[in-house]
Amino acid sequence: MTNKGLAIERWLIEHKDFPTLEIAYNGERLAGVDEVGRGPLIGSVVAAAVILDPAQPIEGLTDSKKLTARKREALDSQIRERALAFGVAEASAAEVDTLNIYHATHLAMRRAIDALAPVAEYLLVDGNKLPGHLLPGQAVVKGDSRHCAIAAASILAKVARDAQMVTLDMRYPEYGFARHKGYPTKEHLAALAVHGPLPDHRRSFAPVQRQLALL
Repeated sequence: MTNKGLAIERWLIEHKDFPTLEIAYNGERLAGVDEVGRGPLIGSVVAAAVILDPAQPIEGLTDSKKLTARKREALDSQIRERALAFGVAEASAAEVDTLNIYHATHLAMRRAIDALAPVAEYLLVDGNKLPGHLLPGQAVVKGDSRHCAIAAASILAKVARDAQMVTLDMRYPEYGFARHKGYPTKEHLAALAVHGPLPDHRRSFAPVQRQLALL
């Protein structure tokens, strides 16, 4: 068996926990794409794109939501070290308000794809719609549980966005961003009612709009 064949065999063994997914591409520059941050009331929506290296499989890849923060951070480091390419990008809260969350998410995805070097040839995108990039690809519902490259992208995006929330928490500890990561929890909504919206809050989201109307 050739070195490439051995690498592919090892790849299949390491990623055996993923179900079989029919993909209309058999090359090596397949990029998994995912996002984090559609639901929060504050901050950017973050996307990542990852081209994994079959010669350097990464054990433990799965949907980022199923992992502890410590495990995500460990895998984030491995992905950055071993992937053929990765890109992490975002669309700001202002862009979310201007474009809406759907289009801002796709903008962040396109930016992440464009950050790949070497460039991808085919995209596997989590969700039911492609982000409008020129590259061919397919959308995969629950893709972060169905393909390792999408899982890797979900991990990079989650770690990057969580880090943003931790930084925001240092500036505004009264909001609790390090705990709820900007999602509309009881704690966040209570802080929003007491302290009001911050510049990074998404003005187009209903809970923020309600507080702005009271000012």
